[in-house]
Amino acid sequence: MNLPLIENHPLEPFLPHNARLLMLGSFPPQKKRWSMDFYYPNLNNDMWRIIGLLFFENKDYFLQPDKKSFCRERIITFLTDKGIAIFDTAISVRRLQDNASDKFLEVVQSTDITKILHQLPSCRAIVTTGQKATDTIRTQLLVEEPKVGDFTEFVFDKHPMRLYRMPSSSRAYPLALDKKAAFYRIMFQDLQML
Repeated sequence: MNLPLIENHPLEPFLPHNARLLMLGSFPPQKKRWSMDFYYPNLNNDMWRIIGLLFFENKDYFLQPDKKSFCRERIITFLTDKGIAIFDTAISVRRLQDNASDKFLEVVQSTDITKILHQLPSCRAIVTTGQKATDTIRTQLLVEEPKVGDFTEFVFDKHPMRLYRMPSSSRAYPLALDKKAAFYRIMFQDLQML
């Protein structure tokens, strides 16, 4: 039996110098599902709708006028202004099925999270946006797994930090947009970013 090809991460980490929060997913979907050249590019993923709802009271805030793609520039401006870094917990994977599901994603090489954190001296919290990302990061940082919607405290490089575990923004995760947003709202309020 032939193993699926190894895919390498197609994006550079987005690490604004002022980042206080590092958002980590698992790995981008296949390019054919992208509506823009940035993180959470799939129109069927609700991450940018959650953020739009929380910060602008408009779930469509980050959509282009034709609603067929997200506005990369608007997202980058927002993330930079708020101090939010983004990357994924895997830099190479195998897709065991032809889809974007984490369930069928085999991590071949994990991201060196400590290397990323050393580039973000103001970062005091990490948020994972799904179970695969949470499992992958926990093997590196040896931190207890928080319940969905909650956080666990840990120390990194003599600094107190939090690992937040939020519900997946994928529509495959069976929770309504407003209920997902409610979890994220608590985190952003905790961090005094909202």
